[in-house]
Amino acid sequence: MTQTAPITQDVLTIPRKMPEGPMNLVGLTREQMREVLIAHGTPEKQAKMRVGQIWQWIYGWGVRDFAEMTNLSKAFRAELAESFVIAIPEVVSKQVSEDGTRKYLVRIAGGHEVEVVYIPEETRGTLCISSQVGCTLTCSFCHTGTQKLVRNLTAGEIIGQVMMARDDLNEWPEPGAPKDETRLLSNIVLMGMGEPLYNFENVRDAMKIAMDPEGIQLSRRRITLSTSGVVPEIARTAQEIGCQLAISFHATTDEVRDRLVPINKKWNLEVLLEALRSYPKVSNSERITFEYVMLKGVNDSDADAHRLVRLIEGIPAKINLIPFNEWPGAPYERSSNNRIRAFADIIYNAGYASPIRTPRGEDIMAACGQLKSATERARKSRREIEADAGLGG
Repeated sequence: MTQTAPITQDVLTIPRKMPEGPMNLVGLTREQMREVLIAHGTPEKQAKMRVGQIWQWIYGWGVRDFAEMTNLSKAFRAELAESFVIAIPEVVSKQVSEDGTRKYLVRIAGGHEVEVVYIPEETRGTLCISSQVGCTLTCSFCHTGTQKLVRNLTAGEIIGQVMMARDDLNEWPEPGAPKDETRLLSNIVLMGMGEPLYNFENVRDAMKIAMDPEGIQLSRRRITLSTSGVVPEIARTAQEIGCQLAISFHATTDEVRDRLVPINKKWNLEVLLEALRSYPKVSNSERITFEYVMLKGVNDSDADAHRLVRLIEGIPAKINLIPFNEWPGAPYERSSNNRIRAFADIIYNAGYASPIRTPRGEDIMAACGQLKSATERARKSRREIEADAGLGG
């Protein structure tokens, strides 16, 4: 393949006007919620307690109506309803794959749309959430990367995707009911639209809400953040979020990675691997996941596998091998099953776990690397999509 992807766009968060009217409480940290309650007249001595009560209703039980918050006085509930709302992204459409995967198109403030995917498995249910509308990156094998960045999502829009999925799965516990430890939504992966580390603060605040012990209560070990390699923010991820880390790696030479993951031109393999070796949370019990999409004739040779093993030496790691999920106008083809297995065997024999990811939701364009909002797809002709992918003549 001779196609080249454009270098990473300079990061630009489009400023947006906050909506007029009542403030949304979803996405505020506990401290932020305390401050806004005080600003709206709650006595300082009561504010922390009030935050705890409201937090439990919103994130513990999924309540969106202040009138239902029965341990608050009627007068206080009325005051809250005047100044605040509890709002999450609106579901525009839902598709269900033959394998049970659910793909949601959700609308956020400003009329923008992002995609969210729920993947049920025997032992867990994983929600793949988005952190940006579009993407700052231009990875040439990724469909989302053909869509320009519109803006970062707010913390409320990020955690709102989790709340939306819990609504759809009917998974909010009843107040006072016995605790049920089984979870339909047990894991979160930040692998949807966007580069999470280019929206660090909002991602951090949303994940802190997801992990809060008095709300959604997900363990930090059940949250995985996937980055293409924004090196300056990698250590912060361990220190300020504490979740699991995955790297969109995909190549074993700078020449090939420059083409596949153009951010490599800013932070090359050597710099990235140095950051990973010093990652504060890396250990045998908390390995870094290297994601590696298998592209026929591009990065799938035995030499690539041996080089990959040498590159990650000394890093507690597992390598997720991802058969390429093709999309209209994609400039690559999926490696054969035999080639993928041979690649996996080399890695496994070197002492690393090398699971081959089973593509999920391909029939509804919900598989890894395929996310791109339906409205964006509908607006573009096949020729335009091919041009975006670097195939235009």
